[in-house]
Amino acid sequence: MKTKAHTIYRSRVKFQKNGKGIRLPGVTTVTGQLAKPALIKWANKIGLEGIEVGKYVDDKADIGTLAHAMITDKLSDKDTDTSDYSKNQIDQAENAVLSYLEWDKKHEVESIMVEEPLISDTMGFGGTADIYAKVDGVFELIDLKTGSGIYPEMFAQVSAYQQLLIENGHPVDRVRVLNIPRVEDENFQEVVVADLETHWQIFKALLRVYQLQKGANKNKQVEYGKVK
Repeated sequence: MKTKAHTIYRSRVKFQKNGKGIRLPGVTTVTGQLAKPALIKWANKIGLEGIEVGKYVDDKADIGTLAHAMITDKLSDKDTDTSDYSKNQIDQAENAVLSYLEWDKKHEVESIMVEEPLISDTMGFGGTADIYAKVDGVFELIDLKTGSGIYPEMFAQVSAYQQLLIENGHPVDRVRVLNIPRVEDENFQEVVVADLETHWQIFKALLRVYQLQKGANKNKQVEYGKVK
């Protein structure tokens, strides 16, 4: 699976022992704790159709990774390396890119930051938003999705990206989620999220759960060490 390199987020405060900051969880790690009922139903459906779920998911993830790279590279005036991908994967990624470009034609988009890693020292997490731009004169966070739709659990993720941008001095007037289809049975969708406060509260609760679990696991390891 050709996933992009995993970003490691660290606090800005460095310690004498190793000269590094504390490692922080990423947004997707935190939101990964949320149940995804639509995904469970979908996995059951394709399993009943005789499709090997793991391989299918990996293939679609590769296509999504490539589509993201093609769009963000275009905004950054870079060439995308497609040498590790199959022709079918490239074709489907290009379909997603065309969907984005059709949307782009209807708006004035001035890219400011593309996939820039950011951290929150106050909350203790990091994340990398897809696109931060001026869209029709308004500061906007754009989150790209490739898949069958836009689901409520995605809003906790973008609420965290919004907070990261704001904390790092980048105003956010609007947040938009774009679902860019890879194949004909997927549909282009967009949601402009009017109020993310509730979703931000959900993210903070998930972050607290993550931190508590990490602490509990650490204590358990110490106990196991004593037993041994």
